[in-house]
Amino acid sequence: MDPVGDPFLRTRFALPLRPDTFIRRERLVAHLDRALDTPLTMINGGAGAGKTLLAADWAETLGQPVAWLTCDPADRAPGVFWAYLLQALRASGVRTADEVGSPADPSRVDHTLLARLAAGLSGRERPAVVILDEYDLVTTPEIADQLEFVLRHAGAGLRLVLVTRTEPLLPLHRYRALGTLTEIRDAELAFTPEEAATLLDLHGLRLSGAGVRALVGRTQGWAAGLRLCALAAQESNDPETYLKEFEAGQSAVADFLLAEVLKQQPPETQELLLRVSVLDRFCPDLANAVTGQQDAEPRLAALHRANAFVHHLGHSWYRLHPLFAEILRAHQRVRLPGLERELHRRAAAWLHRSGPLSETLAHGAAAGDWEFTARVLVDDLAIGQLFLGLRSDDLGELFSRMAPDADGPQAHLVRAARALSTGDIEHGLAHLRGAEEGTAPDLPAPDTAAVQLNCALLEALAARLTGSPGRAEQAARKARLAEQDVPADTLERHPELPALLQTHLGSALLWAGRFEEARTALSAAVASPGGAATALPREEALNHLALIDQIDGRPGRAERKARAAISDAERFSVPQPSGSGLGQLVLAAVAVERNELDEAQALLDQAATRHGAPDPVAAAAHVIAGGRLLLARGDAPAALETAESAVAAAVSSPWAEQQAALIASAAHLAEGRPEAAAKVLDDAARLHPACAAAAARALLASGRADEALRLLDDVRTVEPGGPAVTVRALLVRAQAADLAGDTVAALRLVVQALRQARRELLRRPFLEAGPWIRRLLAAEPAQELAADWLTQRPGPPAGGPPDGALSPAPVVEPLSARERDVLQRLAQMMSTEEIAADLFVSVNTVKTHLKTAYRKLGVNRRNDAVRRARELRLM
Repeated sequence: MDPVGDPFLRTRFALPLRPDTFIRRERLVAHLDRALDTPLTMINGGAGAGKTLLAADWAETLGQPVAWLTCDPADRAPGVFWAYLLQALRASGVRTADEVGSPADPSRVDHTLLARLAAGLSGRERPAVVILDEYDLVTTPEIADQLEFVLRHAGAGLRLVLVTRTEPLLPLHRYRALGTLTEIRDAELAFTPEEAATLLDLHGLRLSGAGVRALVGRTQGWAAGLRLCALAAQESNDPETYLKEFEAGQSAVADFLLAEVLKQQPPETQELLLRVSVLDRFCPDLANAVTGQQDAEPRLAALHRANAFVHHLGHSWYRLHPLFAEILRAHQRVRLPGLERELHRRAAAWLHRSGPLSETLAHGAAAGDWEFTARVLVDDLAIGQLFLGLRSDDLGELFSRMAPDADGPQAHLVRAARALSTGDIEHGLAHLRGAEEGTAPDLPAPDTAAVQLNCALLEALAARLTGSPGRAEQAARKARLAEQDVPADTLERHPELPALLQTHLGSALLWAGRFEEARTALSAAVASPGGAATALPREEALNHLALIDQIDGRPGRAERKARAAISDAERFSVPQPSGSGLGQLVLAAVAVERNELDEAQALLDQAATRHGAPDPVAAAAHVIAGGRLLLARGDAPAALETAESAVAAAVSSPWAEQQAALIASAAHLAEGRPEAAAKVLDDAARLHPACAAAAARALLASGRADEALRLLDDVRTVEPGGPAVTVRALLVRAQAADLAGDTVAALRLVVQALRQARRELLRRPFLEAGPWIRRLLAAEPAQELAADWLTQRPGPPAGGPPDGALSPAPVVEPLSARERDVLQRLAQMMSTEEIAADLFVSVNTVKTHLKTAYRKLGVNRRNDAVRRARELRLM
């Protein structure tokens, strides 16, 4: 009998039964095994965390008797608590409890009884293991003091395990400091994805790895939540979809949390929880602003201590368990209809004064107050973040929901920014006009400066997208004027604004061919401070500078800048390709010059997946890289078609036209039309060294060697281009000398070209030169200069070459596997149609492979191709 006179309830001493779907979690059992080495163990977690089943499973497999007591609210009386604890010890076979006796008074316990118990336990050879489940129901400080007394004086004779939702009133700090406390807390009790998959499997549910991870993320590994979800999903025809989309507020999970957590709180705390459920995170001041109360701080601290699904994030910030928050929001809509928008409005107002911009915008949007939300974005000068990879997706998605009736200059600016960021120039410009017309002229300068500065930024972007350098310069001037009326601290928070302005200006100037002015603006953007905030405009500016180097024929310098841009962007997790994809396009053009054609194609494919709006500079860069790659692959008609594709812009671009003309000229020449090749370059040949070199090559091919050389001599007065230009000019001169019979001069010029090309690994100029160069590349000293990076060194045939025989001239470019397949069948006297049928390709494809193989082997006929391939042991 207990001190009240009632019989002991035997169910309180029994180990709870584990369900059939219970899984033993070895990592937790192994941790709990340490309880045998420390006097005190605490399993502390929220409702349904799996604490009790873990302790029961461990106790049953421990291999020794365990005293188990499930606590009860009646145990708040010291006499009742100790009577039940002593009875639990007797039931487990601890004879010391029989010798101690039992309390007679429900309200008190004699100190002598506790001393006898501690002394009896201290003499045991094997410690008694006591597990107190639901110890959070024992809230009497006197009992905590008594329990700590017995634990301390029992020494090695007692191992106490407390299973609780809250931290007990014991001096835990002392045990922690001495290393004599074993703890398992909420975070460790959470199911891992692997454990969750096993649990679901026991319920007959097989989910994909992604489905399991999504469920664990939504429940945060909460044991009861996982079990309840699994039980509900068993009734569904599509469990994975159900678990992904189920409405938490209308589920058994909601019933559990509302009953076990929410309804256990006082009415005032329930109201607090319902209102803060609209917040992703909150501090006491924010919670007070949302609820209209002043006592959030002690209530939140108490909820956290009670493991009531309120997690402390540090620095007085909290968040709700995501599933609990979801359920509370659903319950709030029923219990407090119509209040949700007002709660978001209050949160937005508080955060606008004291919190991060992103959360202010999110709550403003949730409140449906779009004019406020747009005004916050514009006044904070954050509209540039709509174009930055780090924030653009989130902001774009948020403002995609903006109501169509939202008015005011700020709303127009946001719409303009969204339109321009996707390349919708027409609507972007229309909204820009709306923003400018909606700015009241009689407002003080500080009230309009932010609108004007953001207008200037967007006008500069529009100028870049349309290739309008004059408009870009005008926008830059407007921005400098507006900056004078913007608070300095606001400008300092947004270093991305001037960086974006300079990038847009530099791009527009570059399009117009004003390279020096473009370099000045772009270099200013590259030098911008701000770390992650300016990572994207810095990358874009550096890629534009790389493009200028590539246009000038300096591929090595271009590559270094483009790779530096990508490397810097990756430091700040900017997704690649970012912006206009210009870096990949520059690298693709460099790869073509080095004849790394697969790499060039991969880079072009990457650039095609860019996230930013297209602009004329990037469009022209795509034409250049794509056209040159087509030429390198031997598809002259497609290259010519690419070169003739128009790039829309407000003004023409001299360099874009020159580069397109170079591709068209090379395509005509490859198709055997040297006169057309020269004519394409008539206007540009005397203005740009690269065009002069290409025109001279075309003139030479048409038999006009003197004109070709005069053109190269005349262009010397123009600023010389980089290695890619000078190497081509040297090879034209070498070919002219070779045709004139001056082999010595031709070899000397080829050697000069090799020396310049070797530093940059420029292979394409030699591959484009034609069969005549192979003989010179095989001669000393050209052979040594070309070895290993430009030509192959064929080994001797089996048995060694006969005395005095020369090795065949090396192949400038190796044959592909498919080209070798075609040659093998050619050697078998198969027709083009038979080869196509045998390889399961079209006749045109076979012809393309043959044409490329002929070019690489320096021959024009089938028999010569087979003979040459055999000489080089390629067959």
